[in-house]
This record gives sequence, structure tokens and C-alpha cells, in this order.
Amino acid sequence: MVDLFLGKVLVKNNKDKDELDTEREIILRLQNRILMLFFGSGECEKCQDFAPTLKGFFKKLTDEFYVERSAQLVLLYISLDSSEEQQEKFLKELPKRCLFLPYEDPYRKELGVMFEVQDLPRVVVLRPDCSVLTPDAVAEICTLGPDCYRNWQEGAELIDRNFMMNEEFDEGKMRSLTDPIRRVKYKVEDKKKKKNNKKDDDDDDEDGNGGGGPWG
Repeated sequence: MVDLFLGKVLVKNNKDKDELDTEREIILRLQNRILMLFFGSGECEKCQDFAPTLKGFFKKLTDEFYVERSAQLVLLYISLDSSEEQQEKFLKELPKRCLFLPYEDPYRKELGVMFEVQDLPRVVVLRPDCSVLTPDAVAEICTLGPDCYRNWQEGAELIDRNFMMNEEFDEGKMRSLTDPIRRVKYKVEDKKKKKNNKKDDDDDDEDGNGGGGPWG
């Protein structure tokens, strides 16, 4: 997957439009990740309808509000818009964490030919080795939602046991806004508890009562 974009400039869909324009930056961003190539256009009504679904799908897999750790997933918008203004407008409907190719880069259209894109919207899912995992995942994303990633992860043989959907903890409920605070609180309490236990053990040793087990 990295080879597809070496020598290219990828732009982050954020306020500053930060660029990934070095080989090292591209490799760090794309290596060992599943890549979603979203071919679309703001002039396409079906793309407009699909955009909120795609945005929610990607957010639930990468936003810390929903997951313990972001999925090894990259979303790259391949614009088939007829003008740069149209592209900029449509990018506002897409996730802030997605990437895109500059409008002036003809590689956008080359990718469309490479993956035989005829109808929009189209989401081509690639394994880390650049091979096609799913030629068009639009229907799958709409019907299965974030569960798609489980299938992709297995199909790409991408092992990441640290990835854990929040649903596994609380049966599908959204994470409470106080969860991060509680986690920090529990860590602090655990440390205090361990420290107090250690102090108690030291006191027992000094009294000659240590090492005798629960029955002394």
C-alpha cells in the first residue's frame, strides 16, 4: 500500500491542510494499515447520501470516544470532483482524520482507472501489501457498520489484539464522558493501594509477623 503513494503528496483533512510529503511520513502513516480508497464527488447525490454513513463508520473505529485504541485503518478520499472548489466543499462532509490527494494531482484519475471505478460512490479496501481486500465496500459499510473492520482485519491477516470496540465493555452503550477521568482515578487509587499494601508488609516484617502466611 505504501508503494502506491511513495513520491506523492497526501493532505490531511484538517484546518491547516497539513501535508505528508516525505517518504518517511508516508510510510509512518500507511504502513501496516488497511486502506480505504473512497472514490466520490460532491456533485454525486449518492455520494452526498453516503458521506454521513462513512463519516460515522470511520469515527467509531478511530475516535477515542468509541474505542480504546484507534483501528489500523486509513481513509483516503480520491476526488472525482469537477473543480477544486467542489472538492473543498465535499471534504467538509468527510472525517477530519482522513487524507486526500491535491486536486491538481492527476494521480486521482489514474487510481480511478487502476481500480476500474465506474459508479460512485465506491470504497476500495486494500490490504497492507496493496492487494485488493474488497473491491467495493459501500454496501457492506451501510449494512454492517463498524463490524466490517473485524472481517477486514481477518482477511488482511492484520493482528491487533489491542484494538477493542467500546461495545465489548458495555453492550453497545456509548462511553461515558467521565470514563477517562475514572480510568485516571482508578490508576491513582491502584498505586495508592499498592503503596499502602507494601507499607503494611514492611510493618509486618518489622514486627516479626511477616512471611508466615494467612495463619501467621
